[in-house]
Amino acid sequence: MSAQADEEEGKIAPLGATPLEPDDLPYAVVMWNLPRTGVERVLARAASASLARAIFVAAQSEHLGRRIVLLHGARTIAESG
Repeated sequence: MSAQADEEEGKIAPLGATPLEPDDLPYAVVMWNLPRTGVERVLARAASASLARAIFVAAQSEHLGRRIVLLHGARTIAESG
């Protein structure tokens, strides 16, 4: 199958497609600061729930003992620490 046929079937993005901006990605994995008064940094953003969950699990392993939160917009999906 040719690349053009794959593109027409939606399997690959066409060249020149506009990439998503970070603010367009609905899921975020954030790490809180040590006093737990607010977000220290956004670790990642994701377009899908399954990818966001995988990032969340990896962040928990990478930052043991820290509060890691998985958000969908302003809603908390999961948290640790």
